[in-house]
Amino acid sequence: MPRTISTGDGRDALAAVAAGSAARAELATAVRYLLQLLVEKAPGNSVEVRVPPFGAVQVVEGPRHTRGTPPNVIETDAATWIALATGRTAWADAVTAGTVHASGVRANLDGLLPLRP
Repeated sequence: MPRTISTGDGRDALAAVAAGSAARAELATAVRYLLQLLVEKAPGNSVEVRVPPFGAVQVVEGPRHTRGTPPNVIETDAATWIALATGRTAWADAVTAGTVHASGVRANLDGLLPLRP
């Protein structure tokens, strides 16, 4: 089981990212903290959200996959994920720009973002 990131540590990491002074460890903490918040907001196993190399989670209620590549996958980079999760970028804009790759009929986080850390 992955360790839980405290609200204080998550907010500190997000503040460092926003200030432009985040080290790699702080960037990783910010990404993982926001993924943790997404899991809390939309628990489930039907959509896999990947932010390589920092983390991946399964969210959204629905059919569960057990082997191989899941049918609903969202993948993006750390900067885009943080911008989406904090509301600085809209889901549709990121998809249109090609900074989010979403495949599968359920691979849409539009109604779940932004998160409120």
